[in-house]
Amino acid sequence: MSERFFPDSMPPPLADATTLPWWQAASEHRLVVQRCTSCEHTRLPPAPICPECRSADSAWKEVPGRGEVYTYTVVHRPIAAGQELPYVIAVIALEEAGGVRIISNLVDVEPDQLEIGMPVELVWEDMSADLALPRFRPTRRQGAP
Repeated sequence: MSERFFPDSMPPPLADATTLPWWQAASEHRLVVQRCTSCEHTRLPPAPICPECRSADSAWKEVPGRGEVYTYTVVHRPIAAGQELPYVIAVIALEEAGGVRIISNLVDVEPDQLEIGMPVELVWEDMSADLALPRFRPTRRQGAP
C-alpha cells in the first residue's frame, strides 16, 4: 500500500512475548494466525493458552489474506489529529483460517459502496521499516488496475 492511512500522531501498537511473532510476520507482509498443536483450534489475536483445550502448545499458520466483510462501522469522528474522515473499521472473516476473524480498516472504498459479504483482500500499510499493519480493500477483478 503506497499511502499512509493512519497519521503520524497515532501511537504504534505494542508487542509482548505472545504477540511478537505475529508482529514479526506482519513486518514481512505475512498474515498469520495462531494454531493450537493439540486440538488444531485457530485463534487471533494470539494468546498464551488455547481457549478450547487449555494447551500452551501452538504454532503459526500463514493465511492468504482473502476474506469477506462480516460487519463494519463507518467512523465520522477522529481519534488522532490529522486523521481523514470518514474511515471504515470492519470485521473480516478470513479464508483458510479456521473461522478466525480480524478487525481492521477497509481502504480504497467509499462507505456507501460497502456491503456485508463483500469479498476483500489484504494490503499492507508500512508504518516504518519494521512495522506493517494489515488493511483490507475490495477484491480487485482479474485484469483491473
